[in-house]
Amino acid sequence: MIKKASIGLLVLAFSATSCVSKKIYNDLETKYSDLKKENRSITDENDNLKKAKNQLELDRDKLTKDLASTKDDLAKQKADLAAEQKKYKVLQDSYNALEKNSNDALEKNLAKNRELLAQLEAKGKALADEQARLDKTANRLKELEDMIAAKEEAMRKLKETLSKALTGFEGKGLTVEHKNGKVYVSMENKLLFNSGSWAVGAEGKRAVVELGKVLGDNPDLSVLIEGHTDDDPYAGSGPIANNWDLSTKRATAIVAILSENPKINKQKLTAAGRSEFSPLASNATPEGKAKNRRIEIILTPRLDEIAEMLNSIN
Repeated sequence: MIKKASIGLLVLAFSATSCVSKKIYNDLETKYSDLKKENRSITDENDNLKKAKNQLELDRDKLTKDLASTKDDLAKQKADLAAEQKKYKVLQDSYNALEKNSNDALEKNLAKNRELLAQLEAKGKALADEQARLDKTANRLKELEDMIAAKEEAMRKLKETLSKALTGFEGKGLTVEHKNGKVYVSMENKLLFNSGSWAVGAEGKRAVVELGKVLGDNPDLSVLIEGHTDDDPYAGSGPIANNWDLSTKRATAIVAILSENPKINKQKLTAAGRSEFSPLASNATPEGKAKNRRIEIILTPRLDEIAEMLNSIN
């Protein structure tokens, strides 16, 4: 029975394909190629943003370590200065004793004392300059830490705002999470799409519209919309060839709804298809497959201010 159904589907697919003119087929093939290139570009851009964030965090940690090391050096130099001052005191006492015995000895000790005093003054100036530099670096690091903390607090409040705006969709396959300095809104396909479709249902569209209202009030956020599938091969027909196409088409469907909101900054929207290659759970169970069929909306704050601050410190 299954074999007969498969043969019937193949005949139907062959018949549908044979009805498409060569020009339409070539157009679809060209669009498919363009979508694949766009998807690769978006994926690379997302990876570059992650690398840039990681590098910023590494630079911040390195600066913190350098500051601690420099403070240690300053403490050592202060100890050296104290030791030199003790030597100076000994020389001063020697000078007082020699002053009574010999003018020649006095002149020699005066010369030595002047040299030592000049060295001490130079070292003291160097220490003062180093302290000033350290104070400036410490102030800039504090500003950077405050800036990062402010970003984290803003994203925490954004998560709370989104959770409140999307309360009506809790328990329907929608979750909001704050991690790694970003906010992740996950919508399972049962809320958005029918099986094999990229048309957003009425309830799913209401959820996306509510999300868009919050995004419209935060135009500086970068918004990445990722489409995900399970590992079942795409079994439909038409312009979709596989799960890559389906996940990308679903992501662009969400972008289309968000773009209807005039307050949203369209330059900050990015659509990407991840197919089945970024699962949340094992595809070995129906429950795992359901979790993997989803739209991930990743909200990232502006990082250019932090980058400029790091450059000013360096």
